[in-house]
Amino acid sequence: MNTADLGLPVDVPSTALFTDQYELTMLRAALKAGTAGRRSVFEVFTRRLPDGRRYGVVAGTGRVLDAVENFRFDADVLRFLREKDIVDEQTLDWLAGYRFSGDIWGYPEGEVYFPGSPIMRVEGTFGECVLLETVILSILNHDSAIAAAASRMSSAAGDRPLIEMGARRTHELAAVAAARSAYVGGFATTSDLAAGFRYNIPTVGTSAHAFTLLHDKERDAFRAQVDALGRDTTLLVDTYDVAEAVRTAVEVAGPELGAVRIDSGDLLLVAHRVRQQLDELGATRTKIVVTSDLDEYAIASLAAAPVDAYGVGTQLVTGSGHPTASMVYKLVARESGGDGTPLVPVAKKSSGGKTSIGGRKWAARRLDADGHAEAEVIGTGPVPADLADRQLLVELVRGGEVVAREPLDAARDRHAAARAGLPLSATQLSRGEPVIPTEYAHEGSGN
Repeated sequence: MNTADLGLPVDVPSTALFTDQYELTMLRAALKAGTAGRRSVFEVFTRRLPDGRRYGVVAGTGRVLDAVENFRFDADVLRFLREKDIVDEQTLDWLAGYRFSGDIWGYPEGEVYFPGSPIMRVEGTFGECVLLETVILSILNHDSAIAAAASRMSSAAGDRPLIEMGARRTHELAAVAAARSAYVGGFATTSDLAAGFRYNIPTVGTSAHAFTLLHDKERDAFRAQVDALGRDTTLLVDTYDVAEAVRTAVEVAGPELGAVRIDSGDLLLVAHRVRQQLDELGATRTKIVVTSDLDEYAIASLAAAPVDAYGVGTQLVTGSGHPTASMVYKLVARESGGDGTPLVPVAKKSSGGKTSIGGRKWAARRLDADGHAEAEVIGTGPVPADLADRQLLVELVRGGEVVAREPLDAARDRHAAARAGLPLSATQLSRGEPVIPTEYAHEGSGN
């Protein structure tokens, strides 16, 4: 069943207008000039990681593939463009038949990246590639930022599971994408049902303070929840007095009580007190879940606390202070002349750190003697023999057809493996430079 059939705001009929107007005006001018059909190579990369971060996480690749497939200019979209006089009739005719027919290569979802990494490479005619800039950046910048925050949080949490619960802190569509990215980054579950439906992410949820306040007594609320959901449910114990609530919870559910949730106060102190109280009451297997505006630093500070799981919302869906990955989409090579002529490197030259390196690039990760990453190597010429089996880009789209769809769990597992392959300092939360350097080799040929 298509999710759109249920009226859920997770699918759209077309992604063609998820773009900036200047993509269309550039196309219009290129068509008039006769250059829209020039073979071109665009690359997605970031010039730097967010301040203090040691690595980035590629996320949203699967959503990009969906967006490219759904990039169609239907009658309603074309009518809008005509009525607003955004493009001329020649361009409208061209858009009516638009189907991306080029190739896309990229870092597989879940992989880590560093400054300069060619995270995605889009090849085709200038006209068909330039139109995809905004939607590709929109997806990759958002999803990669969330995945990076999730990765830091899951690293800090260790073996303790993380619950994504940020839907109420962001746009309803962004919430679905954020839950997906959090899962790639290491979160175990989400509270967002649309994300569970769309991406088959495990969902969880029990009750909020409103449910306790609805009832005349806290005991009545606990009894109603246990009767409905069973003894292994999670009871929220900080609506009134925590110690009294824990006592009541065990009396109602018995030692088989699944978990208690703490959503306020000094979580380190309260968790220790609650653990001691649960053990004294015989509920030694009852788990403790903590929430309350957590981020990776708060999670790390609770490492020694008797906490079994964390619920994270606001800080996750806002990228824990870095809501974008600052990726850009730049033309790096184009045909030197007419159809079939060789590619030539092109690059922007400017001050202020916004320069780029021309040429179609490859990327590989060099390992040290212990098998850990020691450098991100990027080049535009032949790949050195010693790096041939360490190349990072994989084929995603061939001749306009998606060739690399995969289950979301594959991206999640890939990220765990990629992070484990970095030097140990990658998981430090203190400010620092990228955990491995970026090196450039064989620059000069764009063929």
